[in-house]
Amino acid sequence: MNKMNNSYADLVDQTFNFPQVDFKVEDGYLQYNDVDLKALIEKYGTPLKLTYLPKIGMQINKAKKMFEAAFKKYKYEGVYNYCYCTKSSHFSFIVEEALKHNIHLETSYAYDIDIINKLYEKKKINKETYIICNGYKQKSYTSRITKLLNSGFKNVIPILDNKDELKAYKTVKAPFKLGIRVAAEEEPTFPFYTSRLGMRAKDVLEFYVDQIEGYEHKFQLKMLHIFLNKGIKDDIYYWSELNKVINLYCQLKKICPELDSINIGGGFPIKHSLGFNYDYQFMINEIVRNIKEACKRNKVQMPNIFTEFGSYTVGESMAHIYSVIGQKMQNDREIWYMIDSSFITTLPDTWGIGEKFLLLPVNKWQEEYQRVTLGGITCDSHDYYDSEEHINEVFLPKANGGEPLYVGFFHTGAYQDQISGYGGIKHCLIPSPKHIIIGHDKNGKLVDWVYAKEQSAQSMLKILGY
Repeated sequence: MNKMNNSYADLVDQTFNFPQVDFKVEDGYLQYNDVDLKALIEKYGTPLKLTYLPKIGMQINKAKKMFEAAFKKYKYEGVYNYCYCTKSSHFSFIVEEALKHNIHLETSYAYDIDIINKLYEKKKINKETYIICNGYKQKSYTSRITKLLNSGFKNVIPILDNKDELKAYKTVKAPFKLGIRVAAEEEPTFPFYTSRLGMRAKDVLEFYVDQIEGYEHKFQLKMLHIFLNKGIKDDIYYWSELNKVINLYCQLKKICPELDSINIGGGFPIKHSLGFNYDYQFMINEIVRNIKEACKRNKVQMPNIFTEFGSYTVGESMAHIYSVIGQKMQNDREIWYMIDSSFITTLPDTWGIGEKFLLLPVNKWQEEYQRVTLGGITCDSHDYYDSEEHINEVFLPKANGGEPLYVGFFHTGAYQDQISGYGGIKHCLIPSPKHIIIGHDKNGKLVDWVYAKEQSAQSMLKILGY
């Protein structure tokens, strides 16, 4: 029998290099990091959230190796420190998995410090671990930071967001390290020019001279911090913002010998399309080269480099899998595939900022494909998904008869649970899906287990006071 040339499998073959490291099709079913998705669906049903823990270590070690290669290439004299920013996903199984790979942490709110205390109790971190404390801080946050410092955590670094914050640490007993966040300019499409976070670059020198210099017995400025909202991209905007901070470091270093680190924040992209193409090594090489050259020009010591990768660490470790539970033809051109959950409640970034995730069918790869729009089951006209990162359309196999069509959204591990309010009230009371974790047991064998059952009516009604 002749194979049709308009099957979904053909479409993917013609458009992308496929199979890829983390995706392939076996016996007609999609495999994700060699995980048999069909078996999981048969075992647990849909909708389903899936966390594949080994991916976290793979990502961390990939970045470390690339920085090591860049340091070697440019004979860079400094240390690289990988931090994970907890706000991407605070779950214990995520943070503890990341910490197995000799990394540090970045916090953004008071309750993060309670997590730090728990991790210390469980011996997952020690008092040498770097804890970079970011954010606009209220008293509940600064008092917890003070307590950590007073209990002997040597590398807790509060990053000053504004000039007044320094006063909040006056009860710290021993000398401690400080950082300053430099306010970045936002990219031209933003509704305002400068980030609300951090201090203006032109105020930093004066602030150092007035408030920090001469008080070295109390605190030392160790780190300059920058974070760019749009991430690390090879464009004029990124390099000009980075170079501003490097030049500021060089100026400050001449009068502040304690300053020894630049934190370039986060923002490595992750794969949201099979056509994803980003040269991580090139970008790391360029960052390292730029810092080294500026330091050589200014005859100052090269800083240690810190990064805070959140999405990059955890994003690619998660998938959401849904069933198509019905088709609707609402006019001559538009076909709706209704899923057994909601985009607004499970993947809020698709609705809030128009984020695209990597969408692939789990089955029916040999069926003909058609253009569709995916619809969630809330009573909200914004609960839909209609375009992919590489194309302003969604193509999926025809859901003709037999088993249901299953669709997977991949690399959904960063921010989605936090923003959708895991375990709380959801739009239209659509429950949080069952959450499955795949990780290694004590003998190194891959096992899967249920972290959370599908949210029950009872748990929601309790919150609502019924």
